[in-house]
Amino acid sequence: MKKFDQVTLQKIAHLARLNFDTQAAEKMSADLSQVLDWVAQLQEIDTQNVAPLTSMSSEINAFRTDEVGVQLTQEQALKNAPKKENGFFSVPKIME
Repeated sequence: MKKFDQVTLQKIAHLARLNFDTQAAEKMSADLSQVLDWVAQLQEIDTQNVAPLTSMSSEINAFRTDEVGVQLTQEQALKNAPKKENGFFSVPKIME
C-alpha cells in the first residue's frame, strides 16, 4: 500500500481547496492510498482482447426527426421574468 507523504497530500488539498486537521489528513492519506491500490489492481488485469466500453447502459438512442412546433414569442417568454433587459432575461452575475 503506497502511503501519501504529507507534502503531496497538502499539494492535492491546496489544488482542491480543502482544509483539514491532522487526523483528517491521516484518513485522507489512507483513503487516497487505497484508491491507488485499486487502480494498481486494475492495471494488472489483461484487457488485450476486451472491446472498449463506450456506455454503461445497453439502451440505444431513439432518434427522431426535428419538427417545428408551437414556440413562444420573445414577449411570451419574458412575460413572467422577474428581471429583463433589452429583450433578454437578466440574471445575477455568478462569476467575478
